Amino acid sequence: MAFDVIISGGRVLDGTGAPPYRADVAITGDRVAAVGRLGGAQGASAATVIDATGRLVSPGFVDCHAHGDATVFDPSVQLAALRQGVTTFVLGQDGLSYAPGSAGTVAYAARYFAAVNGPLPGSLAGGPLSVARLLDAYDRAVALNTAYLLPHGTIRYDVMGPSPDAPAPDELRRMLTHVERGLSEGAVGLSSGLEYLPGRYASAEELAALCVPLGGLPYVTHMRAYGARAGVGMAEVSEIAARSGAAVHVSHLHGPADVLLPLVEEALAAGVDLTFDTYPYLRGSTILAMVVLPPDVPAAETDRALEMLTSGELDAWWPGLAQTWPRLTVSHAPGLEWAEGLSMVEAAERAGVEPAEFCRRLLVETRLEAGCVSARPDEGPEGEESVRRMLRHPAQTGGSDAIYVGGHPHPRGFGAFARFLGRHVRELGDWTWEQAAVHLAAHPARRFGLVDRGLLRAGFAADVVVFDPATVADRATYEAPRTLAGGVDDVLVSGVPVLAGGEPTGATPGRALRA
Repeated sequence: MAFDVIISGGRVLDGTGAPPYRADVAITGDRVAAVGRLGGAQGASAATVIDATGRLVSPGFVDCHAHGDATVFDPSVQLAALRQGVTTFVLGQDGLSYAPGSAGTVAYAARYFAAVNGPLPGSLAGGPLSVARLLDAYDRAVALNTAYLLPHGTIRYDVMGPSPDAPAPDELRRMLTHVERGLSEGAVGLSSGLEYLPGRYASAEELAALCVPLGGLPYVTHMRAYGARAGVGMAEVSEIAARSGAAVHVSHLHGPADVLLPLVEEALAAGVDLTFDTYPYLRGSTILAMVVLPPDVPAAETDRALEMLTSGELDAWWPGLAQTWPRLTVSHAPGLEWAEGLSMVEAAERAGVEPAEFCRRLLVETRLEAGCVSARPDEGPEGEESVRRMLRHPAQTGGSDAIYVGGHPHPRGFGAFARFLGRHVRELGDWTWEQAAVHLAAHPARRFGLVDRGLLRAGFAADVVVFDPATVADRATYEAPRTLAGGVDDVLVSGVPVLAGGEPTGATPGRALRA
């Protein structure tokens, strides 16, 4: 028997939840050809043999929530993912990305979410962009697979601009046409960002109408409320599911487990097809404007928002944020890069002003494009225990919420999946190794309709990660967030080695995965 690649001597985590077992994995072309004992009398041979002795062999991990829409073209971002065993990014998150839309819509999405998604490559910038064209740009151009969610906020802006009004019937029909066309071009679901603009203006009725065509693919939502107010967000999620019949997936479901888990169980008991993703950290990261500006500031209209910031209209707002400043670290500050990595308090001290004034200057001088890392109020043992309880729930899937923009991003993009394995499996025992393969590969592949991924089984796509269970670990920290993870040395995407001995091979076999 002759194959292209044989991974020999390792213990296989096949993604079904079965305990690891001794087997070889043979690959022909872009498919798994066989899993079993292929040496000795079997006489199997291959042009490439990877010795996995002492290591685990798993389906490639699916990052359910990654903001790599533009940065995935960066080889350093690809390497950061591969060193954690991630072979697929699910993009188009939080209701805001680049397609589908006119040139004006693409420009808006690029500007408003600049601190999250980063700038599009020149070949895609400056004109209208369809889902098909964006997926074609990803296909075989990067080392990772990419899947794309239709971003509700982008679609709404393309039809209604920054308007806060409910859509007229014709406007809703036009949004629905965008959804139907995007699905036909390969999108794997619909996302919303209900704390961002213009998604914040949408009602459950509007969102449910746009979910009707999904046909089993998920509605993926950054809810309207988290933490102690998560009941508000989850009630809306359940309403949208009931109105549309859609499966739902809640993004980065973080906060007190005593609040969140009963809400999850209540939705499941009511028949909602619900999953959620979490990442193993106690700090978040997003655009600074969303964290600090009052909801009546029209951040979707940059010039008007800047006018409010410079005119003194918000002077009465800033004193109420006194407890917020110590929790914020500047992650992205174009033109003020010296502040990146400093807390808002530290940066203000260096600038010789109060934190509120520095924050205002930062927003104005970056034209609202600044980003931040924010600490949760429950940072500490209580918050850590909530993270552990959330990831142990059967409906959980792994997501990094990775943001790669800025000089000092959150470390989750460089360490989340390695942290799941090293800390939460090996050190804490929150999962077994076989459970990790389900949460990080099989479960998300099923949720996003990637029917030939997530399992190591003959006929499935050969996305494979080989890692050392004794050494796999995250190394990125809040102080050094771009440090690569360790313990993952061999990764294949579509049967092609993309990481060998811990180093990138330069191959770009990543596919744009169409539903």
